[in-house]
Amino acid sequence: MKKTSIFDKIDKPLIIMCIFYSIVGAVIVLSASSVSAVLEYDQSPYYFFIRQAIFIFVSYFIGVFIVLRTPIKRYKKYLPIALIGVLVLLIYLIIYGEIVNGARSWIDLGIFSIQPSEFAKTLLVIYMGIFYGEMINSDRVKSKYSFFIPLAYAIIVFLLVALQPDLGTALIIGGVVFLTFMAIPFKQNQLIRTLKIVSGTVAVIGVVFILSGSSLLTETQKSRLTFKEPCTRYTEDTGYQVCNGFIAIHNGGLFGVGLGNSTQKYLYLPYAHTDFIFPIVVEELGLVFSIFFIIGYAFILYRIVKIAKESYLLRNSIICYGIALYIFLHIAVNLLGILALIPLTGVPVPFLSYGGSFTMNVILSVFLVERICVENKIAKRKLEMSKI
Repeated sequence: MKKTSIFDKIDKPLIIMCIFYSIVGAVIVLSASSVSAVLEYDQSPYYFFIRQAIFIFVSYFIGVFIVLRTPIKRYKKYLPIALIGVLVLLIYLIIYGEIVNGARSWIDLGIFSIQPSEFAKTLLVIYMGIFYGEMINSDRVKSKYSFFIPLAYAIIVFLLVALQPDLGTALIIGGVVFLTFMAIPFKQNQLIRTLKIVSGTVAVIGVVFILSGSSLLTETQKSRLTFKEPCTRYTEDTGYQVCNGFIAIHNGGLFGVGLGNSTQKYLYLPYAHTDFIFPIVVEELGLVFSIFFIIGYAFILYRIVKIAKESYLLRNSIICYGIALYIFLHIAVNLLGILALIPLTGVPVPFLSYGGSFTMNVILSVFLVERICVENKIAKRKLEMSKI
């Protein structure tokens, strides 16, 4: 019998799409950042592109040689250290972190910076998968409330990130955890109890934010609650950025002005290579390409969900669903924000936006899904052999 390699067991359409999106993202980062790199940061036009290319290369290297070859069950051994480590880093940022772009979110390591809150998203998904996967398949439950332990940890992470203050990332974390939790197949009586307690917790947190918003939200965050009709406030901070995004989208038309020919990237559109990179995509490559690009995102999510449904272990299924939600929420929140359909939160776009921690976390999350795909095919093969 011919021995197959680990690459024969991965989901090839998923990895091909992710590589394609990573390449397109790097090219768009080069186009969107070339002007600001020179005029705003006094760097080479290729500064952000080279850094992004390094982040992508390192991510795929780690993904291929470590994540893809590490069984999911091994993560349980290192999970406590990782959970404590993230809390320590988030607390460190609140106490000692330097404010960059209005938040204490990054730890400067000299050559590059890391954003612990980005890696916390995937860590929480892995934690929930391992914890609930074992709990539901076990007849021994220490307490009827023990299944709220991951949620308690998630609430602490949410509050620490919100205090940076980075409310956009905090809301993504809350959304990923809550929706993943709702997708877990608890017994009916547990689910009802869970819904009541979770709903009550969310309501309490919401009331606290509303009643003490003057102290919990910065002036910038409160100003973002004014988001409709941005072009009527072009000279104000609440409308300038989104309106320039509208102008970029309008300039692009159906087929775009051509790669590298954006006018809005000439410092008209702030954060053109990060949070607002999608309007540059529309301006340069057109609405038609952008629609197909969004459809491509839907295909990536479909492949991840498909792997989740094919999983023989609940643990692996939960992790896949969580990662699908993580990618989906980033896409949805970013696009709805730049279209002024929801308040702007400064959330990057998967594979497109510049950013080391975010880029690495997205790519490594995909490799985590690919590892689960490998384990699914190994389990299926063993099951078939046992029937012979």
